[in-house]
Amino acid sequence: MKIRLHRLSRRTLTAAAAFVGVVSLGIGAHAALNKRPIDTTRAAPAVEEAKASSSRLALVIGNGHYPDAAAPLLQPINDARALSAKLRGDGYDVDMIEDGSRNDILRAVERIKVRAPKDATVMLFFGGYGIQSGRDNYMIPVDAKIWTEADVRRSGVSVEQVLAELKAAGARTSLAVLDASRRNPYERRFRAYSHGLAPIEAPTNALVLSAATPGQVADDDDAANSRLVGELIDSLSSPASAEAAFTKTRLAVIKATSGAQVPSMTSSLVADVPLVPVADATPNTGG
Repeated sequence: MKIRLHRLSRRTLTAAAAFVGVVSLGIGAHAALNKRPIDTTRAAPAVEEAKASSSRLALVIGNGHYPDAAAPLLQPINDARALSAKLRGDGYDVDMIEDGSRNDILRAVERIKVRAPKDATVMLFFGGYGIQSGRDNYMIPVDAKIWTEADVRRSGVSVEQVLAELKAAGARTSLAVLDASRRNPYERRFRAYSHGLAPIEAPTNALVLSAATPGQVADDDDAANSRLVGELIDSLSSPASAEAAFTKTRLAVIKATSGAQVPSMTSSLVADVPLVPVADATPNTGG
């Protein structure tokens, strides 16, 4: 009798185990089948959103704390934050750097080159100290150690080289705003030095706006933002081509300073480029 019960118990346990296995497999298969379409549905909008947002990109750099300067520059970081907020509101994918080292800037340039599709409009903004050396203009990182003109080329980042690399990476249009025509703390260390920036030769289909005429400096005032960036942000509040917006900014700065500061603009654009699409522009509610 005990033997029969023992055999019955083994058979029952075996059957129960098999039943549990079948049920578990069924539940797992059902969950897997239900999971696939959910994941696909969630992934698709993310991919499309990434593609849509990457057609307009901006690299915004504000450098204010230079160890060799007598005092920090207050406007560049404020400018970078204000311009970044405005560009993001207008649909730009913005990479912003504050007090960037040379490696910070170079890595950011590589990021934007990788992310920019072939039809992208890419804007570069640099606020801080700039130095001309030879025919190139160099953005000066906060970790630059400059005692000779050769140090400028070694420690700085060439604006012309960055624009050339963006073009080579496939960007359709390159825009640059340089608020770097300041009297810098390094220039008297050189036997021969030049004030301000050199004329910028824009690559094909590029537009460059600089804070001052080549060879001139533009001193900061007590305002939170520089004149150039303040006027540029105002110009971005209405739908306009990049060239029209930059021209409006230039004329506004000249008027505000009674001609003491004359921004420089260089264009090689082959067609109008909208900075702010009509749908994104701030409506004019004035009476």
